[in-house]
Amino acid sequence: MKRVVLSTRAHADLAAIGRFIAEDNPPRADTFVTQLRTVAAGLADMPHAFPLVPRYERDGIRRWSWKGYGILYSALPDCIFVHRIPGPGQDHDRALRLR
Repeated sequence: MKRVVLSTRAHADLAAIGRFIAEDNPPRADTFVTQLRTVAAGLADMPHAFPLVPRYERDGIRRWSWKGYGILYSALPDCIFVHRIPGPGQDHDRALRLR
């Protein structure tokens, strides 16, 4: 099983998600972010199960959607690298900034 590595920006995304949810429901913020981390860790068991993101196929970037949040990741030879975790309605191009 490969390890899952979150980028600095993915960690920042999780912190922002937690702050956003905490505005209305502080206890749920912690449990939601924990669940989202667990979901991301599950990519180690099925790294190629989710589709490549259109326009990012050659970069090998895939997307797993969970409760409206997109986990944008690459299945690398030695690990699963999570680039970003954008929220509902956020633009992948802007989140990835690869183009």
